[in-house]
Amino acid sequence: MGRMMNVRWIAAALAILVLTGACVQLGRWQLHRLDERKTRNEVTRTNLAAPPAPIGEIVGPQGVVGDQHAWRTAVVTGRYDASKQVILKYRNVRDKPGFEVVTPLILPDGKAILVDRGFLARQSSELMPQHVPAVPTGEVTVTGRLQRSERGGRTTGGTPEGGTARLINGPDYAKVLGLDLYDGYLMVTEQKPANDPALGGFPGPEIDDGPHFFYALQWFFFALLAIGGLVYFSRQEARSDKSAQRQPEVADRPEARAGAPD
Repeated sequence: MGRMMNVRWIAAALAILVLTGACVQLGRWQLHRLDERKTRNEVTRTNLAAPPAPIGEIVGPQGVVGDQHAWRTAVVTGRYDASKQVILKYRNVRDKPGFEVVTPLILPDGKAILVDRGFLARQSSELMPQHVPAVPTGEVTVTGRLQRSERGGRTTGGTPEGGTARLINGPDYAKVLGLDLYDGYLMVTEQKPANDPALGGFPGPEIDDGPHFFYALQWFFFALLAIGGLVYFSRQEARSDKSAQRQPEVADRPEARAGAPD
């Protein structure tokens, strides 16, 4: 029985140590995410403060909008191709569900950039917006914030189907629309001629440290709890062993034997 209890205690101790190690690693992972967020915030602040520039000067000939370009203000001039407009479904802006209207802007050099023209709040339970503001004709100059192509992991919806999609992804759109698109898109902040007022704008970026530090503290606290539990149960086990050792000693005393019946 004692050997079985000893094996059970060792197994429990190992499980607690594994749990403690996992909590410590999760805490370190949250601190790593905090460092990444601080780095991203610094890039965002720098890009927000930078003056507007032509998109080609910002992203270079590769035409790829990366994390280092997020929220950078770019200026493009071209003509919208209304025939290849895409309505984004299941979008949410300022806690309001709705749609976003994405239209390719054809540039003078033949390349195109996806322009998120604005947000339309969903009315009742409509599956598609009842009215989409018309696309301006003729030459248009758009000033906006660059964003990298959206990637939803296992979530599908980056490829337009029937004029709708769930994500904005330059390479996926290019396959369907037949355009030489930048890998990324532009969120309108200003347009000449002016954007239709029915299209709502977008909030700026969240520049804060997020909850990662407090999540890290929680995981480290759980690790301390696990170690504390191991120490407590170790002491309890030691006390049980001492009690078990004292009982035979009492039984072997002469007084105990003399009082025993024949």
